Amino acid sequence: MDMTSAATRPVLKVVDATLDFGGLRALNNVSITIEAGLITSVIGPNGAGKTSLLNCVSGFYHPTRGDIFFGERRLTSSSPHQVSSLGIARAFQNIELFRGMTVLDNLMLARHRNLTYSFLQAVVYFGKASRLEAENRAVVEDVIDFMELEPYRKQTVGSMSYGIQKRVEVARALTLGPQLLLLDEPMAGMNIEEKEDMVRFILDIQKERDITVVLVEHDLGVVMDISDRIYVLDFGQVIGFGRPEEVAANPQVIDAYIGEG
Repeated sequence: MDMTSAATRPVLKVVDATLDFGGLRALNNVSITIEAGLITSVIGPNGAGKTSLLNCVSGFYHPTRGDIFFGERRLTSSSPHQVSSLGIARAFQNIELFRGMTVLDNLMLARHRNLTYSFLQAVVYFGKASRLEAENRAVVEDVIDFMELEPYRKQTVGSMSYGIQKRVEVARALTLGPQLLLLDEPMAGMNIEEKEDMVRFILDIQKERDITVVLVEHDLGVVMDISDRIYVLDFGQVIGFGRPEEVAANPQVIDAYIGEG
């Protein structure tokens, strides 16, 4: 893949987004551009507005002012289902899985939105229903293989380690076949070995699957190692942007993190 040419094509644009909750301003005139084919990280101290930004992109929140575009499509007032159907998937910080169901059943359920037949069609036109079910199963099996979840496929999610659950959460998002993947602290609560595995999967998602990645992550070592671009938020505002080495040398960014400590 030609990363230079891909990087000139914005896939997501947030334009002057402001988000208010009563008297609290979570985002203040935030503008970001996510370039296709890259891993772009959003970092900042606790309460900086990182998850609020992802919630706006995902359709869970709607900006008080400003706009969000995915390609040429305006997402500003879209619902989470509409956003997902356009090719944006999200892995949540708080795992959004059914703990009493198996890995396979969780991933099949995530694909359920792609089953376009009604109950009547499933009864009358068994061939179409069967074909679509087989296609969805093939996608899920591919993701299970890609995320190295074969040993866990029949295990209930609640019986697995936290690190594997986080991997299943990312797999759930991948089953939707996204163009853009939003990862909200995918390495939170992991040990070193689990973090190394997740880093490898994120890089493979970008390179092998040609999926643009937006990463919110507190581990600055990981962020600096794998990011192509970094945005820094503080108190709901963008205070820095650039390549990792540029952000690391930004005095305003350094002050924000020293102040947090």
